[in-house]
Amino acid sequence: MLDSLSSSLKDALKKIAGKTVVDRAAVEELVRSLQRALLQADVNVKLVMQLSQSIKTRALEEEPPKGMNVREHVLRIVYQELVGLMGGAGKVELVPQTILMAGLQGSGKTTTTAKLARYFQRKGLKVGLVCADTFRPGAYKQLATLAGKINVPIFGDPDETDALKIVREGIKYFAGAQVVIIDTQGRHALEDELIEEIVNINEIARPEHRWLVIDAALGQQASEQARRFNEAIGIDGVLITKMDGTAKGGGALSAVSETKSGIVFIGAGETIDDLERFEPDGFISRLLGMGDLKALAEKAEEVMADEEMDVNAMLRGKFTLRDMYKQLEAVNKMGPLKQVMSMLPLGGLQIPDDAYDVTSTKMDRYKVIMDSMTNVELEDPQVISGSHVQRISRGAGVSPDDVRELLKYYRTMQKALKGMRGSKFSMQRMMKRFGKMQ
Repeated sequence: MLDSLSSSLKDALKKIAGKTVVDRAAVEELVRSLQRALLQADVNVKLVMQLSQSIKTRALEEEPPKGMNVREHVLRIVYQELVGLMGGAGKVELVPQTILMAGLQGSGKTTTTAKLARYFQRKGLKVGLVCADTFRPGAYKQLATLAGKINVPIFGDPDETDALKIVREGIKYFAGAQVVIIDTQGRHALEDELIEEIVNINEIARPEHRWLVIDAALGQQASEQARRFNEAIGIDGVLITKMDGTAKGGGALSAVSETKSGIVFIGAGETIDDLERFEPDGFISRLLGMGDLKALAEKAEEVMADEEMDVNAMLRGKFTLRDMYKQLEAVNKMGPLKQVMSMLPLGGLQIPDDAYDVTSTKMDRYKVIMDSMTNVELEDPQVISGSHVQRISRGAGVSPDDVRELLKYYRTMQKALKGMRGSKFSMQRMMKRFGKMQ
């Protein structure tokens, strides 16, 4: 969903960015392109029409701020209106708290609970999990397995059918924890029994936060879920899961914004680290190709010391094979390369798919190959000739083609990163100006 919507939005903006004159016809063409992109992402028709009218009215009637031309002014309006469409972000604090997790069965609630525990753990907080899902067979085992991978303690009893009892005892058990997360049961529909139980759990636990987990594939139907749970326990944050596997993500995002509860996290991957703090401005910036350097810096800070990865070198596009070695290791800790690269302000630059094609197996092979290189070769890859390739391949126990593949990957990444500086459609510059004008 994100790739498709991002591509459509960037194409729409490129058209107006390339025009010498931005008149009514150009604005109307932009609005039509935006409408198509948002409707294809399952955003509610009414919201799309409201956003379109607002963009059109502002673009034609507002005077550009001092120092900003008409084209930049229109692009800024689109950015601001799209941020508004997403609604505000839910509140997340790094303080002692109890969080109640709600959601229907199949929404990814249990997995998301473990991901959330991982998030707070990486922020340095002591976390405890309470499994109050007594309905689904295997719920406790699933959560216990996930918690075990990150060394987070869990409280529960797979043989106990009284969820309220588990919550009472679990709260006492984790009296010394800073963050207690309660995973509740889900059903196949919004049944009265499910609502009644979670109301009772809410009264017992008295949590600081009540967060709802929603599957992005639900699209606009997510609004009914959010409304029912909100009426029952007062939802103050939403986590949207499986954003990487559906065309309806725009519908889920916009539907939740109508509830005013705010999105706190987005899940877009299968590993326990694939949970991302939702920031509307950063989210839209990435969709438009502006990047999200704030999120990138936060992600980097969580997983590595400053000396492990020179982010500035990555942004400059100037790096040696030795730098790439460090960066591949660092990026592997940060998550999928495509996700990390989406946080960089690439503008209209398209990164070839083979630049992302670095699996853990390939990375290990690349490291072995680079371990067989001399210091001179690592610092200046241009000195590597055919005879060098033969020597390196023998030393690493790989084929010469494997060495050439590594060098090709290095050149691809170098070219892509350098391209960020020379892109004609410099959204990074636009982003800086937007920050001043918001």
